[in-house]
Amino acid sequence: MVTSADVKAFAKECGADICGIASMDRFEGLPKGMDPRSICPDAKSMVVMGFRIFRGALRGMEEGTFFTSYNLMGVAGTRWVFQPVTLWRFTKLLEDAGHESMPIPDNFPWCNIDDLDPDELGQGFIDVNPSVYGKTDGNWSRPVDPERPAPDVFFQLRLAAYCAGLGEIGYSGMFLTPEYGPRQMFAAVLTDAELEPDPIYEGGLCDKCMACVSECPGKAISEHETVKVEIAGHKLEWGKLDFAECSVAYHGGVPEHNPFSVNEKDAEGFAKQPYTESKKYKMGPILWNGRTLGGMRGCQMACIRHLEEQGKLSNKFKEPFPKRDWYESTSDTTGPNA
Repeated sequence: MVTSADVKAFAKECGADICGIASMDRFEGLPKGMDPRSICPDAKSMVVMGFRIFRGALRGMEEGTFFTSYNLMGVAGTRWVFQPVTLWRFTKLLEDAGHESMPIPDNFPWCNIDDLDPDELGQGFIDVNPSVYGKTDGNWSRPVDPERPAPDVFFQLRLAAYCAGLGEIGYSGMFLTPEYGPRQMFAAVLTDAELEPDPIYEGGLCDKCMACVSECPGKAISEHETVKVEIAGHKLEWGKLDFAECSVAYHGGVPEHNPFSVNEKDAEGFAKQPYTESKKYKMGPILWNGRTLGGMRGCQMACIRHLEEQGKLSNKFKEPFPKRDWYESTSDTTGPNA
């Protein structure tokens, strides 16, 4: 018999940094297209794993000298390599114990949200463009019967992490854990193993300091408008996100935060919505520039600094973060943006 303790220990042995377990009843009330029970109706538990993003991977962006580490060893490497490999290993434990299990990494953007408001449950946070999804000349898919949602079902991993007791959602909309703050990504496994769920995290990390709002290069997080949801019997609230502004800033659309924007033509190009449509396949948004040139300065870096200054995170370092902001010393006539 596989226990919750076995599952969490093996998840960390396989490569996860943190792990929590949610019972499926905690997802009650979600729209069918966002409810993981629509994927596996017989699932009894969801195992949610967190994978840290190295604090040092942000250093090159802080210094303005090296932007590749965060992209390849942080976001892309975790999403496309480390998570799947960990999930392959981990899921074998449950299958060997006779439990059907479905591994789901954080790399499934082809979801059907045609009949949903992109802002519902803060849906605009996902790595797709809600101005394109749901507003094309046709649906991505169709329900296999009238009682089921259209594939692919998309459930928010940050809500899954909340239901698994791993932390809370901060005002920025990013998920915060007591170990790493906003510095992690999540993956999940749906299983018919009935595991003891973890208690919901009591909160206390985000104090609404609003550094995420003031330091966001794209000014994408509203100071006044919020998104309110209820899940697992708890009411959650975070700042409303302007996805278009976030997307442009994230990919380098604010020149003073992007040393690769060296002339007016660059500035114009980076400021465009970094998605286009595939004319051949009509598949919708295709990312043309996957680099996080904006530096995650508001939602992630500002939050890391604040939480570390407050002493709220268990993953501690000898040096404070960050030491400096290189872009503050640049001007129109000197530095990388000249």
